[in-house]
Amino acid sequence: MAVSPHSFPPRKRRPSAAAFVSPKLSAPILLESLLSLCHEISAIKPLQFILKRYSISMIRKSRLLHIFLQDLRRNPTVLLSASALLCLEEMYIVLQRIKTLIEDCSNGSKMWLLTQNQSIANNFHELTLDLATLLDIFPIKDAGLTEDVEELFFLLRNQCSESAAFLDPRDEDLRLSVMNTIDRIKDEIVPDCAELSEIFSMIDIRDSSSCREEIENLEDEVQNQTDEKSRSDMIALIGLVRYAKCVLYGASTAESGFRRSDSISDLPVPADFKCPINLDLMQDPVVVATGHTYDRAAITLWIESGHNTCPKTGQTLAHTNLIPNRGLKNLIAMWCRQERIPFDVAESNKERVNGVTLNKAALEAMRMTASFLVKKLATSADSSVNDVVYELRVLAKTDPGSRGFIAQAGAVPLLIRYLNSDNPTLQVNAVTTVLNLSIFEANKSLIMETDGALIGVIEVLRSGATWEAKGNAAATIFSLSSIHSYRRRMGRKSRVIRGLLDLAKNGPINSKRDALVTILTLANDREIVGRLIEGGVMETVSHLMNSLPEEAVTILEVVVRKGGFVAIASGFYVIKKLGSVLREGSDRARESAAAALVTMCRQGGSEMVAELASIAGIERVMWELMGSGTARGRRKAASLLRILRRWSAGLDGNGGAGGESVTITSSRMGGDSNPIVSSSRGAIVHV
Repeated sequence: MAVSPHSFPPRKRRPSAAAFVSPKLSAPILLESLLSLCHEISAIKPLQFILKRYSISMIRKSRLLHIFLQDLRRNPTVLLSASALLCLEEMYIVLQRIKTLIEDCSNGSKMWLLTQNQSIANNFHELTLDLATLLDIFPIKDAGLTEDVEELFFLLRNQCSESAAFLDPRDEDLRLSVMNTIDRIKDEIVPDCAELSEIFSMIDIRDSSSCREEIENLEDEVQNQTDEKSRSDMIALIGLVRYAKCVLYGASTAESGFRRSDSISDLPVPADFKCPINLDLMQDPVVVATGHTYDRAAITLWIESGHNTCPKTGQTLAHTNLIPNRGLKNLIAMWCRQERIPFDVAESNKERVNGVTLNKAALEAMRMTASFLVKKLATSADSSVNDVVYELRVLAKTDPGSRGFIAQAGAVPLLIRYLNSDNPTLQVNAVTTVLNLSIFEANKSLIMETDGALIGVIEVLRSGATWEAKGNAAATIFSLSSIHSYRRRMGRKSRVIRGLLDLAKNGPINSKRDALVTILTLANDREIVGRLIEGGVMETVSHLMNSLPEEAVTILEVVVRKGGFVAIASGFYVIKKLGSVLREGSDRARESAAAALVTMCRQGGSEMVAELASIAGIERVMWELMGSGTARGRRKAASLLRILRRWSAGLDGNGGAGGESVTITSSRMGGDSNPIVSSSRGAIVHV
């Protein structure tokens, strides 16, 4: 009996075909496996609402089969014929499919189950008929069964054969009610609360907690669907459940166990998933002409700022075309799903969520939910404000498409009121909601133009009640800084500079990273670099070079490159620390440290070079970097060696200590031009 490809709805969660291959087992082992499988099915709790009759029927039939198989095993003198063994093997496949279908219906989304009611009912009926066929052709007379069990066998066979396809009218009425509700939402008609409450009660979704669980199941289902329309329909159902959660069961109570994943750097993101420019998780990775990958928004900003080089290697870009890195994007999306992090593949387009085009019903459900919550916030008493703000925070974080609707409904001026709240939890929720809203491009100007918004965020950064509030305020400034004019506007405010530097120096590790990423963004503007130096950025990065070397050295590299002589002079005392990074740091940190030292030595004069030369074993470190560092790191190490050798040669001419000569040439090897460093010792290293 072949397994029909349509036995189950087309979902990626289905077991592979190998799971339903006929087992080639000996008769005793096959009987034991069948008994175990019947026992597992019998132990499954029947579906309580949708498709309840089918699940109960299948579980009851598996119990009867268990009795038949036990009697078959009890008589070891009976040798099963080849046809009997074949029937039992096929029965194993059918029982596996039954078990998988019941478990999937029990563990999945109730809303999805309801919309697929007829299709799944047909699957149950098809499996029942398959079981009837196997029982009909089984050679019962040769099985040596007791009389009672034989009667039970015929009873079970008749039940399976006479079974007719059944669709519970109550399930179908409920399905039509849900579809009609979605159609009304599509027509911009607000659902009736009493009718909505009845629908959700009938499928046993009765509180905020069960709504959250249903939303998570539907989000999983979005990824399991294979076609665009089905995925879009799932998003519409998510919108309906989210709206019902807010309207029927009120705003969620802010949970103490809420994991802080609103900030820029919350989880240990794999290094390959981070953008080399802003060190953040890439949302839309693209490849530039040099073959390196960056986040589209970050590299676009880099190019639009007048740069024509690759940020990582310093090479001139042959062209500025950005090629999507779809393979990496899929890996990032998979990792985000595992960590339950929203992955916004089209953040600037509120008509797409997780890569799925939203239909009218989904958009209207989002708009209604946002409007309801903002209206509730405007009229809430002080005691319930925090719960409503928390609900907006969660909505803006988990449902990227709603960010525009929340802002359009007037949430920003209302949220600004609570940035200076005496309630630390309310302050965190308010600033984090502003952060989540700021990610949506169209909201940036709205936030910047709202009276008191920027001042409120800056005040939280400077004097927030908790480190989390300060860190999320820094993250908000980072988000708003993606627009050049806003970056300059914030960089001119001394309170922003002081707040970021204080947070980077004194905050916990997550908050430090938020502050450092924001400082790095501001440092790309020459005018702001001067203010950062005046504020003490060199002292701050020096302080952090042991705990966060990659971030600290990257900022230092940008500051000395953009800040001119003042930056270089103020960096004199960090040269020895940079030498330690060259010796012990990661490839990325060593590359940035070498680049910073090249700039400082070229523009800072002999005192800088002398300080570098005084580091014990520095030349050996350079040789090691040229042999094992990144491509850019190797080039910078070669440049540093050349600077050191020229300085050393100058000392020789004035009676100083001796040194070896070094020459850098270009040699053709295999058709490529490779810089080669050769010393008087005869060593040759390709750079």
